[in-house]
Amino acid sequence: MNAGVQHPTAKPLTGWRVLVPRGGPWGDGVAASLRRQGATPVIAPLINFAPTNDQAALEQSLADLAAGAFDWLTVTSATTVDVLYAYRAIVPPKTRVAAVGETTAAALLAVGYRVDLVPEQDNSAAGMAEQLIALEPEARDILTLRSEIAKPVLTRKLSEAGHRVRSVVAYRTVGVPVTERIAEDVRSGRINAILVTSGSVAEQVHAQFPDVPETTLIAAIGPRTAKDAKRAGLEVDVVAPTQTVDALIDAVATFSLPHAADEFAPRTGALPLPGADRR
Repeated sequence: MNAGVQHPTAKPLTGWRVLVPRGGPWGDGVAASLRRQGATPVIAPLINFAPTNDQAALEQSLADLAAGAFDWLTVTSATTVDVLYAYRAIVPPKTRVAAVGETTAAALLAVGYRVDLVPEQDNSAAGMAEQLIALEPEARDILTLRSEIAKPVLTRKLSEAGHRVRSVVAYRTVGVPVTERIAEDVRSGRINAILVTSGSVAEQVHAQFPDVPETTLIAAIGPRTAKDAKRAGLEVDVVAPTQTVDALIDAVATFSLPHAADEFAPRTGALPLPGADRR
């Protein structure tokens, strides 16, 4: 009796070409996750960091960090991780590290840093501040690294709670023009999905890809990023329910290729935006 040949189940993203908007170890990690789901990742960094205008303050703070001057280091973006990695910053064992969300935590882990705290519910600067304040009733020395355009919400809340906070601008965010080949792949619809992982990425997607085909899925990593994308003028088709790479990839995987209008109805998990079936 011939039992027949068993064919493996197709991976959910087989046939997809997905644009990953950041490079480095984080981008490599996302690309690996996409490959495991059957997709072909296209790494095309849309943003990078430029040096802060106060290099001396950053270098002194990182030297003090290595010397053990701080009880906590707060990291509020994957780009801050790029800065730490570029400077080969040393975080001593006594200094605990707080990451604003799973994406930032994954970026820290990818380059060899540990993570001691990730907000359990609110992946924002305010959420991080609330959890740190609850965890540390006594005054602590805290280093907060931020971008030039970030609002000092974390610093203000921690300072108001009595902590000794040194807030340092670690970088300026700048756009990185994609190659003409990538731009043409987006225009032609060869890229099936674009991952939007921050407000800065959303701004670059909107600026660099003015003619995204209706069949191309724009996927935002969490409701907060979706709001930032809307403010940047970008239309988002699907929102991951949580701010994690796994949730973002799972949200994309709820759709089928090719994207017909009647397919814009996720099966589970993802949060579709009103009017997502038309651009």
